[in-house]
Amino acid sequence: MDIPELAISSGERVFIKGESGSGKTTLLGLIGGINLPDQGHIEILGKNISQLKQSQRDRFRADHIGFIFQLFNLIPYLSVIENITLACKFSKQRTKRALMKSASLEEEAHRLLSHLQLDDNNLLSKPVSALSVGQQQRVAAARALIGSPELIIADEPTSALDADTREHFLQLLLRECEHSGSTVLFVSHDSALENVFDRSIELRDVNRASMRDAEHEVRT
Repeated sequence: MDIPELAISSGERVFIKGESGSGKTTLLGLIGGINLPDQGHIEILGKNISQLKQSQRDRFRADHIGFIFQLFNLIPYLSVIENITLACKFSKQRTKRALMKSASLEEEAHRLLSHLQLDDNNLLSKPVSALSVGQQQRVAAARALIGSPELIIADEPTSALDADTREHFLQLLLRECEHSGSTVLFVSHDSALENVFDRSIELRDVNRASMRDAEHEVRT
């Protein structure tokens, strides 16, 4: 991956699209501080995370970034509420921000689930493995949102949903992010979703490595 420059403003909702192999996973790993660039730097919230030690990057990620994964990455033997509040167990900052909105982490988890239209009390004490795909997706979103992290990274979170469910979930997610003032990076290959975002970025247009690969294929 070779991206000369990519700037995203605070509070912006950005759609990043690209086919398989275009570098989406690599880009998210770099922004999340999971991987380090060979050259250049990555700055988030005014901090050059490329210069941080791994433990510092882990702490920064826990405090400031909420992830929604394609396969959700929920803990199957934990309840819905336990999965959501788990994000705050690793971050005092997110715990503090969550408690500014509700009297307890559990109450804040309930509030988020209500906003995401998943407030069936019969489900909330069950292990997440008992939920449907759409319900698990909303739990994953609530886990990413709890504690109002400044950056939400969503990696193909709607790929397993039908069109109506996908659109409804996206509206709920963006509404809650707007309420919290979170920046959103939404990565998908489905360009039908991009019109609800502030800006759309075609990854191959900013990744010079993809351009070089394409030119090589044309020449050969």
